[in-house]
Amino acid sequence: MNIWQLIRAGGFTMVVLLAASVLSIAIILERIIVYRRNSRVKMADFMVKIRQEMKKERVSAAAELSRDTAAPFSQVIYAGLSFFDRGEKEMFNNMERRIVMETALLERRTPVLGTIGNISVYIGLFGTVLGIIRAFHDISVSGSGGISVVISGISQALVTTAAGLCVAVPAVVAYNYFIKKIDDFTREMELAASEIMDLAGAIKK
Repeated sequence: MNIWQLIRAGGFTMVVLLAASVLSIAIILERIIVYRRNSRVKMADFMVKIRQEMKKERVSAAAELSRDTAAPFSQVIYAGLSFFDRGEKEMFNNMERRIVMETALLERRTPVLGTIGNISVYIGLFGTVLGIIRAFHDISVSGSGGISVVISGISQALVTTAAGLCVAVPAVVAYNYFIKKIDDFTREMELAASEIMDLAGAIKK
């Protein structure tokens, strides 16, 4: 069966699952691109450069380096260093706010992916129920049983069940992977903020 035959066999439920699948794939690809772009800079290597600048008390140079680097943790560092002259409490608060903002950007669209993963199975189950109802309806109309009578309803039931699983499994796997990536990014941002506070404290003593 080709895709059009599957859609015809599954009915309206297959159209919904197909739309969910397209949306899921689009979100997965977009998030992969975003996370790869944000992972290009290794935190350990970057922090060596920041430490060197901070030890020389070149705070503005460290801030510029952070600002021009595309990574969530570097933007947190910049948020702290840009408030260097305002006191440690304000530095820390500004970095905390930046962590919240960066985390929100990293989480963008992932709830939609999680929702697709959760409801696709139930949409497929709904199609299964409709298929069984259709099979019994065909029996009642024809007044007799037999495979030729119920084949259309059973086909709908099986196709939508399989389609629901095919949409749900990749979405759930991708969602769990993205949540792990977000946790990793958040941990990096928190570690960067903590180290910047220590470096700033050493300079101000």
